[in-house]
Amino acid sequence: MVNPTNIANVESVLSQIRQYQAEAAGAANIPAVESGKTQGVSAFADSIKGAVQEVNEAQRVSKAMRSAYERGENIPLTDVVMSMQKSSLAFEATLQIRNKVLKAYEEIMNMPV
Repeated sequence: MVNPTNIANVESVLSQIRQYQAEAAGAANIPAVESGKTQGVSAFADSIKGAVQEVNEAQRVSKAMRSAYERGENIPLTDVVMSMQKSSLAFEATLQIRNKVLKAYEEIMNMPV
């Protein structure tokens, strides 16, 4: 029998993945800097900061759930595993985005002027 809570957790993780993909796709469309203002840079920095904070929160929640389960609190193992997988996936996505940004930066730096 399928537990409705597990389906909701899976749907939650899938929606989070879709959100990360949308944010990653949106990061490529940074608004242009107008008249010396750093609005585009600020918006990009804010979006990166927000994404990192979300990953940090997912890892914090995962660690708290794992610790509670280890202490013997009444938390289903499936919820703990889903939380750990969610935080792992979020971290891996962040790592991949960082790698792509660094690669793009290196390519720009190697361009002839």
